[in-house]
This record gives sequence, C-alpha cells and structure tokens, in this order.
Amino acid sequence: MALQRMLSGDPSKSSKVYLAIGALSLAKAIAVRKDRERFRRELLDAGLFLGAGFVLRRFSQLKAEKRRELESQLPEWAVDAITSESASKGVQTIAKQRLRSRSEPEPEPERSFRDRARTILADL
Repeated sequence: MALQRMLSGDPSKSSKVYLAIGALSLAKAIAVRKDRERFRRELLDAGLFLGAGFVLRRFSQLKAEKRRELESQLPEWAVDAITSESASKGVQTIAKQRLRSRSEPEPEPERSFRDRARTILADL
C-alpha cells in the first residue's frame, strides 16, 4: 500500500486494522509453527503489519497533539467559526459551484443534416 494512501484518512482506524491483521497473522504463524519456512513468512508478515499498526497509531497521536496545539493558539471565536455547521455548509456550497463551473460544457442541441451541410458550405 502506498504511504500516502496509508496516511490519508483516519490513521487511528487504519492502525486498528493493521494491528488486527498483524494479530491474525501472528495466530496463523503459531498454527503453522511446525513448517519452519511458512512459520518464518507468517511471522515476518505479522511483524510488518504490527509495526505498521504501531507506527500509524503513533502518527495518529502526533496528529491529534499538533491539532490541539494549533487550536490552542487560535482565538476561541476563530475555532468556533471554523468548526461550525454553517462554515462546513458554506465550504460545500462553494466546492459544488466550482465543480459545476469546471464541468464539461453542455453539448449543442442536435442540428439536422441540412443545417450542418449549410454551415460547412458557408465556411468554404
């Protein structure tokens, strides 16, 4: 999985998924411990998933700390304005307007064969 996709979204939820997969891989490694090669592969997989889970968990904690730090530096009224329902609706409205303006232009109404032929002949 690409690092950018891994860090986007909610890293706290992603960390839980990775930790769960790592735990299952660890249980699977224990189940196949008699086959040395497969045991090593499963143990390596478990370690990688558990490691990624712990790293994402730490990233989530750092992200939350940084957010709290930034919010503590802002005035109370600015935090309220940013997190208010009306602000999020305003942002959504602006985004929708911009997306509509960037969309493809509407196709021209269909013209008859005769009209198209006249246009071509007029251009010659």
